[in-house]
This record gives sequence, C-alpha cells and structure tokens, in this order.
Amino acid sequence: MFRNDLLKGRTILMTGGGTGLGRSMALRFGELADYNILGETTVYFGNGQVTVAPQYQAQLLQLAQKAMGITAYILQVQGYASAVGSAALNQKLSSERAYAVTAILEQQGQIPLTNMLAPGAMGTSSQVDSDATAEGQAENRRVVVRILQNKGISGT
Repeated sequence: MFRNDLLKGRTILMTGGGTGLGRSMALRFGELADYNILGETTVYFGNGQVTVAPQYQAQLLQLAQKAMGITAYILQVQGYASAVGSAALNQKLSSERAYAVTAILEQQGQIPLTNMLAPGAMGTSSQVDSDATAEGQAENRRVVVRILQNKGISGT
C-alpha cells in the first residue's frame, strides 16, 4: 500500500449519521489518499549514465501495457543515485534518469501525461544497498516505476 502523506489527516464528512450511504461515501473519501501498488519495475543505470538500456525499455513497455488495462491508474516514477560524487551531481542524475524513463513511457508506451505523477528526483535518499561496494552502488543507481490505483476510486 502507498500512502500520500500530503492528504493524511484530512477528513471529509458526509451526512447520514455514520450509517448507510453516508458512511460508505465517507469511507471511500477517506481512502482517496491510499493507493494499491498493482505493478512495479526497476530500471538500473551505469555510473554517471542516464540512458535507458534496451532490456529495460521492453520492461517499461510491458508495464505501460499492464497499466492501460487498469481503471484509474497512475504511474509513479522515482529516480535515485548512488552516493558516489557530489550531492548536486547525484540529484541531477536522479532527475535525468526519472525523466528518461518518463519519456519512454509517454512516447513509446503511449501513457498520457495525465496518468503520470511528476517524475521524482530522489537523489541519494532511500539507498537499497551500501555504497561501499561496486555492487551496492549499482543497486542504488535506479528508477522505480509503480502502477498505482486509488483505493477510493477503485473501491478496494
């Protein structure tokens, strides 16, 4: 489950005394900040690289096809970098990687921009492995793409 922290804590009150249709609608509105993750792929990059390798392009296109079969889907694209190099460079690399993936999803995968969140440049946050080894650095140079479906809209 994915939680949108920006909407956390907001409550929409519906009439109906907490029962029946009013309660049901209140529950659905309460879930507007909650998302189901219905698909995910990770794209890895070489050191200092922002070009998406061909094997990942195929994975992205498969994810795009899956997304288009889901009602009310949104794609979340978050780029990351290893901690090797300056913070400014890593922030730039994570942004360029996220935008490169977004371009493939939009241009080749035919995903409308209205179904994509703005690409996130996460820099060196959320490291998945230690940067002490080359293997760990490689794991951290990535873009994660998720298919999200709003629980309030889907009714799940």
